[in-house]
Amino acid sequence: MSSLAPYWSQMGTFTGTAIPEPAPVGVILAWRCWTLRRGAGGADRARGQPDCHGWWLYSRGQSVRESCLMKTLGLFLLCGAIGVGGAMTPLPAAESGPRWFKGNLHTHSLWSDGDDYPEMITDWYKRAGYHFLAMSDHNIMAEGQRWFAIKPPAVVAGKVVQRGGGVVLENYVARFGADWVEQREAAGTQEVRLKPLTEYRTLFEEPGRFLMIPGLEVTANWKRPATATTPAQGGPVHMNLINPRTLVAPVAADNALEIMQRTAEAVRVQREETGQPMFPHLNHPNFIWGVTAEELMQVHHEKFFEVYNGHPGVHNAGDVAHLSNEEIWDVVLTRRLAELKLDVMYGIGVDDSHHYHEQMLGKSNSGRGWVMVRARHLTPESIILAMEAGDFYATSGVTLKEVTRTATTLGLEIQADPGVTYVTQFIGTRRGYDPSSQLLPPRTGDASAARTLPHRRYSKDVGAVLAEVKGSTASYTLRGDEIYVRARVISSQAKVNGSVANEFETAWTQPVVRAMR
Repeated sequence: MSSLAPYWSQMGTFTGTAIPEPAPVGVILAWRCWTLRRGAGGADRARGQPDCHGWWLYSRGQSVRESCLMKTLGLFLLCGAIGVGGAMTPLPAAESGPRWFKGNLHTHSLWSDGDDYPEMITDWYKRAGYHFLAMSDHNIMAEGQRWFAIKPPAVVAGKVVQRGGGVVLENYVARFGADWVEQREAAGTQEVRLKPLTEYRTLFEEPGRFLMIPGLEVTANWKRPATATTPAQGGPVHMNLINPRTLVAPVAADNALEIMQRTAEAVRVQREETGQPMFPHLNHPNFIWGVTAEELMQVHHEKFFEVYNGHPGVHNAGDVAHLSNEEIWDVVLTRRLAELKLDVMYGIGVDDSHHYHEQMLGKSNSGRGWVMVRARHLTPESIILAMEAGDFYATSGVTLKEVTRTATTLGLEIQADPGVTYVTQFIGTRRGYDPSSQLLPPRTGDASAARTLPHRRYSKDVGAVLAEVKGSTASYTLRGDEIYVRARVISSQAKVNGSVANEFETAWTQPVVRAMR
């Protein structure tokens, strides 16, 4: 009989199953993992069930004797002291190269103004095939002790609403179990503990498959008091911080540029002091017309803004008195690169999700906008490195199989859906462009126009369509006088549950920039 027979017999006692002998330690450990994992998933781990990622740790359901035995076996295995042939199992091969990862960088929960618990939201994104997610609640990071008070039901627009309570709480308990959901009564009010990111991320994260990235939406407003000749003015300036170490407080100022610059500078300082990769991005510039192109173009240490946001109230397409997000992007790229000599600006697609229980127009739902990032690893460091290099695209539904960006070419291949047609527009500005612009008049009867800053319309040279290609592949070769070239892919597929009516699935590549002399 093998010298490991006592271990096998004890393992059979612990697991209630027989282990054949002789067997190497690796088989014993795999057998133990299998018996612990039967029927266990993420929600089971939430209820205290051990899994094979943590087999060496003492947890509920394991005796101290069993835990000690498993630790001993683990030590032998790591030291290579025992096992058939005396050889350790080789490590898995390193990843062969970059791959595409799907993610959303703008999401809200009950930690601020979302209407569901963060675990329920994360569960949806992971099940929907996303690889990474950033919760970005307003002026707060999901950390520390936080109890959410369940208020009495109220009738809103003819519907009974109880934020965080009622069926929302019932679904939360049903999905994750009563042991995971912590409830109490304080001063006659029912309260539910909101789990911090450090706790609930363990239910979902898997190497190479799903990642939670810390996030934060720094929510500020610029304000100017009324004068004898002008009314009070103001507007929102919201900036998401991706992978911050600590909270960045909102800035008070009388203009959007100062708020953006001071926020971006705070992120730069935190990154340098901690060594942790992170970046800010400007959210929905047209939300209540809070930020103009002329302000955004001047911000240092800021390379990202939302070209597409799935919230129904952010005016992605602009209107007769305001530029669209894409037009803002072209103005910013042109003047920032050619005149101000600042860094390129990249465009992000996001959900800005708040509403998780009614899927319809007028609600800010999940699954409307996202980024596809080509990175070597599914880690915050690798995702941020790729995004800062422009190796990603934004989309509201179109999937690109390949994007090629070199100093002289921009090419792409579309993952075409049956019966859907595609048009790729290559958009850019050439040197020697007409820099003239004029103020856009306010909309007729718009009494609020005087309370925000007007937009400027630039010449047709800025953000011109340089070429247009039909089909599933498209390529543009720069002729040498372009300041930048980016691509927009428009499909004939109407977007299901778009942010607004009559929306079609679209993708946006990042610009190829020519060196300015």
